[in-house]
Amino acid sequence: MESENKVAIVTGAIKGIGLAIALELSRSGIKCVLPYYDWLDSLESMHRHMKETGVDYHAVPADLTCLKDVKDLIHTVQDRFGRLDILINNIERGGWPVVHGPYVPEQWDLEFETTVTAKWYLFKEALPVLKSQGGGIVVNISSIAGLVGRSGPAGLVFNDCYSLSNRAIQSLTETWARQGAPEVRVNELMLGFVETRHGPATRGWDIISTEEQKAILDHTLLQRTGRIEEVAKMVSFLVFDASFMTGSTIRMDGGYVLGGDKSAFMPKGVVEPSEPTFGGPADPKQQKPV
Repeated sequence: MESENKVAIVTGAIKGIGLAIALELSRSGIKCVLPYYDWLDSLESMHRHMKETGVDYHAVPADLTCLKDVKDLIHTVQDRFGRLDILINNIERGGWPVVHGPYVPEQWDLEFETTVTAKWYLFKEALPVLKSQGGGIVVNISSIAGLVGRSGPAGLVFNDCYSLSNRAIQSLTETWARQGAPEVRVNELMLGFVETRHGPATRGWDIISTEEQKAILDHTLLQRTGRIEEVAKMVSFLVFDASFMTGSTIRMDGGYVLGGDKSAFMPKGVVEPSEPTFGGPADPKQQKPV
């Protein structure tokens, strides 16, 4: 994909992974529209970083769980830039069990509406515009919570509604790929423990004990959490290079889903070299013709 004159919506870009994605795209020449709603203490920093790229961008206050705000956002993009080529669906909300404790109805509803419904609103309203441009791209950002749920070392991190919401995203990714084809590619990036997202620099990570942090890392084959720039580069790959991918999910979790157990060394075995192997005679001359 060529970046010249292209326009992207990047949600959740006021800080952390979303901001890193917006900066990566902006440095490639893509004009970014950044809806924001909370974490307003990071708004000034977001503006400062985006201005440093030297590429035009536009920040828009919007509650993406509200369909009217989403409709207004799409209209704003068209009015400001006249087109939309990329949707980075990065909006989510997940309350750590160790932080929020048992669910109350309001927290359950907020997690589902933010993680699933807002993504659906955005795709639904953006799709006609993406199709009209041709070569449109959607990247859904999800979590391995949809696979592992509230189990093992991740049980302190991934709560029930957040887990089921992220499992639902894969179904949406596949459905949307069918709806978007052939003009729009839709893929999913499923994240594990990454700094600013379930990892260091989050409130929950600082609450769990050193032993609990170590248990998460021991369960991860690469023995570390991910870095935000690694996520941004993977999104860039899906935007610019994955031209024959749609309806696919890339899992970027350092091997957490596989668990920390390594493959065992191949044992020597008990069969002597002269003995028959695989159910046949050891000497080829003894084999009967077929």
